[in-house]
Formats: sequence, structure tokens, C-alpha cells
Amino acid sequence: MMAKLLKNREILLVAAILVLVALIALRFPAFVAPANLARVYNDTSILIILALGQMAVILTRCIDLSMAANLALCGMVAAMLNAAFPGLPVPLIILVVMALGGILGMINGALVWKLDIPPIVVTLGTLTIYRGLIFLLTDGKWINAHEMSDAFKALPRFELAGAPVLSWLSLLTIALMFMIMSRTPLGRAFYAVGGNPHAAVYTGIDVGRTRFFAYCLSGTLAGLSGYLWVSRYAVAYVDIAAGFELDIIAACVIGGISIAGGIGSVAGAILGALFLGVIKNALPVINISPFAQMAISGTVIIIAVAVNARAERRKGRVILRKAEAV
Repeated sequence: MMAKLLKNREILLVAAILVLVALIALRFPAFVAPANLARVYNDTSILIILALGQMAVILTRCIDLSMAANLALCGMVAAMLNAAFPGLPVPLIILVVMALGGILGMINGALVWKLDIPPIVVTLGTLTIYRGLIFLLTDGKWINAHEMSDAFKALPRFELAGAPVLSWLSLLTIALMFMIMSRTPLGRAFYAVGGNPHAAVYTGIDVGRTRFFAYCLSGTLAGLSGYLWVSRYAVAYVDIAAGFELDIIAACVIGGISIAGGIGSVAGAILGALFLGVIKNALPVINISPFAQMAISGTVIIIAVAVNARAERRKGRVILRKAEAV
């Protein structure tokens, strides 16, 4: 029983997070106060939303390096719409940028599907294009808090049943992703395509179309995150969330989503994001510089990839042993 628990990635992550929080609490007891832990979750909400979108893409043996650039472009469009039309309802702005994010995701998906270009090349290219478009739209100018309406800035912070709307939106995204991944043919297709694309074809699954929908999903969530980012921090500029794609991929890899595709879970992506969220909230408290934080994030990614690769090799050996026994 204990051996099975130790092999469960989600349980190990929960244990790692609890140990990490306990160690931090030894030096800063206020860190484990319920109100502070709720703030840590709220701070991590955007990363959780993005990690869930990236998870869908990685499961299909692809990757989306353009998520942070998609977020930045959609966030800038949201801020520009609000600055130009202050009376425009905020929910309408959110729908517009989610649609825009979905379209940007569709571009990635179409290039991977129809032109059969490697996903890393496609999304590296669109990352640069989306960042460039922000500069062309704004001529490098910022949109600051005083140019945004109060309603635009207030929504993520507005408290509903004791929690900010930002936290509730992340919980809603989690619930929707659980439904998609466990209750719909599309979710099962993500796993099938990543597990064995050739076998998936024989079961009637269109591999290219499935990857296309994964990119649409990740793009839509990036669009939502774009509004949440600029409204929460009350500023929009060209380099919004620069380098944040590293954190998104790190959350997925730490959560056990295999870069080789076909392996991973919604719970794993959430726990991976929370693990990073705890680290990022704790490191400034103990006076570690932002540059060291980046190095730590990169180190964690390498370790997580190595652990995942080793676990997958062990599974392969078990399968071979069983085959030989038969």
C-alpha cells in the first residue's frame, strides 16, 4: 500500500508542498495563516489557468511557447478597448479577448496540423510575432492605471463569498478542465493522440484536428489570462509576462505531465503550479533575488523532467517483463 502511494505523483507533490510550507513556517509562522495561504492561491491563479491550457497541448505531444505572448497581446487589446471605450461592459471585453486568444491558438494549431511544422518552431515563431504586434499596436507606449476604468481594474479583486473573483475563475477553469478531460471524447482524444498517434488514427481519431483543438483551448485560456493580468496589475506594456512561458511549462512538468505526451492529469498541473506559487511567494521573504528565482525554476524543470523520464523507463521495463512472461 505504502509503495503504491509513493509511486503516485500527485500524492508526492502534495507531500512536497506540505513539507515546503512547513519549512517556511519554521522561519515565518505568518506564512501558514489561512488568509496568507488564500493570497498565495490567488497569486497562483493565473499560472494555474495557463498550466491547464498548456497541459492539453503537451498531452498531444506538442508544446505552446507562445502562451505568454498570447496573454500579453490579449491583455493589451483588453486595456486598449477599455481606454478607448470606458463604458464598454467588462464581461464583453473578456469575451472579446478570449475569442482573440482562441484565434491566436487556432493559428498555431493550423500551422502544426495543415503544414506539419514542428510545434516548437511554430510557437517560437508566433511568440515573436505576437510580441511584435503589441509594439505595432502601441508604438511601445504603456497603458497605465489612470487610463483604465475602475470597473475594469476591480473585477479580479472583487470578493465573492469571501474569495476574489480571480480565485473563483481559476476554480471554474479547474472544474471545466476536469469535465473536458474525464467526461468528453475530446479529453480522451488528447490522451490517445499523445499516447500513440498511430494507434489513435486506427480508432478513428484525427490527430491533427485534436492537436488543433488543444491549441484553441490553450489560446482561449491565454486570452482570459491576458485580461486578468492587466486588470490585476493595472498596467499594460509590450513585455507583459515576458518569460512566463518558462513557469507555465515548469508547472506542467513538475506536475507529472510528460513532455513525450499522453501522461498527465489536471490535478498534477494544479499541484505543479501551486508548488511554484509557494516557492515564488516564499523566496522574496527570505531575500532571494529574482535572478536566483529564475535559476531555481530552471533547475526544478530539469529535475522534474529527469524524474518523469526515469519513471517512464521503469514503466517500459515492467511492460516488457510482462510480455516476456506471457
